[in-house]
Amino acid sequence: MMTQISIFAENTKGAMRRITSLLLEHGINISSILTNDSGEFGVVRMIVSEPEKARDALERAGYLCHREKVIGVRISDAPGSLDRLLADLMEININVEYLYISFDRDRAAPIMVFRTLSAAEVAQSLQSRGYEVL
Repeated sequence: MMTQISIFAENTKGAMRRITSLLLEHGINISSILTNDSGEFGVVRMIVSEPEKARDALERAGYLCHREKVIGVRISDAPGSLDRLLADLMEININVEYLYISFDRDRAAPIMVFRTLSAAEVAQSLQSRGYEVL
């Protein structure tokens, strides 16, 4: 399972740059990022090289952060790969709260990152079906 950092950030000009600059100052690499806006504030979800260090730096800078476990599943870069994974999740009666696609640079392969309840059980079930869970 992967550790995701979620940040509540003001939806203003330069807000994302302040976040990325702060992580750069601490030598933290962002491997995945998803932003959602909801008016004045947005949620920034990230997979980073050092989640604890990132959370500490962001909180010291005044950001409200949340750390949680998400599931990453390596899928092939071919039509239908995501659909097959979602079909398997539906078959085992799993609700996906949200998802985004990341990329494994070393293997040149997409990674589906998603949040669900009972993540550990879901990860085990997917592994038993032959998926590579990160």
